[in-house]
Amino acid sequence: MSTHDFTTTIIVNQTPDEVFKAIQNVRGWWSEEIEGKTANKGDEFKYHYEDVHRCKIKLIEVIPNQKIVWLIEENYFSFTNDDTEWTNTTAVFDISKENNKTKLTFTHVGLVPEYECFEVCKAGWTNYIENSLKKLIETGEGLPNATGKPQIETERKLSEK
Repeated sequence: MSTHDFTTTIIVNQTPDEVFKAIQNVRGWWSEEIEGKTANKGDEFKYHYEDVHRCKIKLIEVIPNQKIVWLIEENYFSFTNDDTEWTNTTAVFDISKENNKTKLTFTHVGLVPEYECFEVCKAGWTNYIENSLKKLIETGEGLPNATGKPQIETERKLSEK
């Protein structure tokens, strides 16, 4: 993996199994508007936020309690010149034990600073992983997007354009 790919890490007290199951519950931490299946290898789902962002994702690797890899097969951004910037990139969720805790490292392989969307996407992923997914893991309640209810300021601004 390139050191330029976006990556973030959280450490929680819950087990690798609890972290794994929370990641699979994409509606619980990313968006309530997910369409499709989000748990097993070969599953495909669609994400959309208004007319700002849409993508189609396929789970290409699923190792229980260790790793989940998403392939972004299609992507559209309304706010970039190249609206396919995420197309054919991967989102990797690596789960490991660290002392008596569980470490989750999220890397969006191919999301690099050269992308026009990088700062917006960095802010989005940081919020969804470090805030929403972490809350889902720790409390059972995440902070996913609901219809017309963006979670971060950059999404609010983009939806107002």
